[in-house]
Parts: sequence; structure tokens; C-alpha cells
Amino acid sequence: MAGLIDLANPTRFMRLSAVVLPGLTGAAVLLLAVGFYLAWFVAPADYQQGETIRIMFVHVPAAWLALMFYTVMTIAALGTLVWRHPLADVAQKAAAPIGACFALICLLTGAFWGKPMWGTYWVWDARLTSVLVLLLIYLGIIALWRTLDEPSRAGRLVAILTLVGFVNVPIIKFSVDWWNTLHQPASVLRLDGPSIHPSMLWPLLILAVGFTCLALALHLVAMRAEIMRRRVRTLTILEAERLDRLATQAGPVQGLPA
Repeated sequence: MAGLIDLANPTRFMRLSAVVLPGLTGAAVLLLAVGFYLAWFVAPADYQQGETIRIMFVHVPAAWLALMFYTVMTIAALGTLVWRHPLADVAQKAAAPIGACFALICLLTGAFWGKPMWGTYWVWDARLTSVLVLLLIYLGIIALWRTLDEPSRAGRLVAILTLVGFVNVPIIKFSVDWWNTLHQPASVLRLDGPSIHPSMLWPLLILAVGFTCLALALHLVAMRAEIMRRRVRTLTILEAERLDRLATQAGPVQGLPA
């Protein structure tokens, strides 16, 4: 908790994130390079799905990150409404486009994977439909941020919308258990252990960590950009108010109507 309080200072956050970013970016590049090499050149083709199984190495991490970033946004929403953390709405606003991108990647790779397996790019399957709803919620949140200019008011409204939309996250997670769907059940996060062979599991896990490092680095960059944007906005408002006061004190220019 003390660490979160320390990071409430935007200046301290900017200084710390500048130190963390190079290492996080380097780890992402290294892990993604190793992961893609193992996935494309070491992992075998599936005996049923053939080479199309390699779509899994992008599809699954994208699905995980789409859910993870919405969870991050939900925690940030609580930080805005309950704890009044100064950087909570900054974290939430920065996370929305990243989560939306991963949700879109998940849907697109799922469509490319579904065509050879199911014979169609899209079915109104419970898992697919709930992920599509997640993408629409992301887009609605981004649109709401862009509609309102005042950050604090926008942050509160977006936080409420985010908390309401979180009900879709457990629906996505347990949809394959609650309904009879075409989508396969969990293969990695299982109580009895992963059902994927280690030759495919390790590249998948390495890529998942690599994509996570990349997403976190992008999140930090987006937060830094949002902090700078708000600082510029504040300085612009203060300068406009200063010029307005000077104009008021100077009074009307001689020879011109008041």
C-alpha cells in the first residue's frame, strides 16, 4: 500500500517508469524472439489441426491480455471511486486502447483459426459472442473518454461504466463450462494441470510472458503521455487565466470601445 501511495505523485511515477521501461522493453523483445522461434521452428504441428495450431501462440496470449487489462481497468476504477488515487483514472484511460487491441487480435486470430476447424470464420458461440461484447465495451469506454474534456468528471463516469462491464469477464471465463459451445475448454489453467504437451506449452508460456511485458511497457508509455498531456492542459488553462487577469487589470485600450 505504501508503494501505491508513493506512486500517487505523478513526478515520482514519471521518474520510476523511466527507469523500468528500458528493462521491460528489452525483456519483451527477448521473450518474444525466443517464443516465436520455439513456436515456429521447434514446436511440432498438431496431429489433428496441423500447422494451424500455431495461431494459438498469438490467439491465447491476446485473449488472456484482453481480460487482464479489463481487470486492471476495474481495479483502477475502484481506485478512482473509492480510494481517490490521483493516477487511477490515468491508468484506466491508458489501458483501454491496449485492451481493445488485444481483444480485436483475439477475435481476428480466432476467426482465422476457426475457418479450417469449424468451416466458418464466425459462429454466435457463447465464448466468441462474450469476447465481442468485451471489445464493444472497450470501444464504448474509449468513446466516453473522448467525449468529455474534463478529466476528473470523465474518470468518474468511465469508472462506473467499467465496473458495470466487469460482469462480462467471468462470463467469458466460464462460458465454455456454463453453455454447450464449439469453443474448447481451458487447456492451460486447469486444476489437474495443463493438457498441452510441453513442446507446445513452453513456447506458449514464453510468448504469454513476452506479450505481457510488451503490453505493460505500452501501458507505462501511454500513462506517461497522458500525464504530460494533462500537464500541458493545466499550464494552458493557467496561462489563459493569467492573460485574462492582465487584460482585465489593464482595462480598455485608449481609443477603443470598452
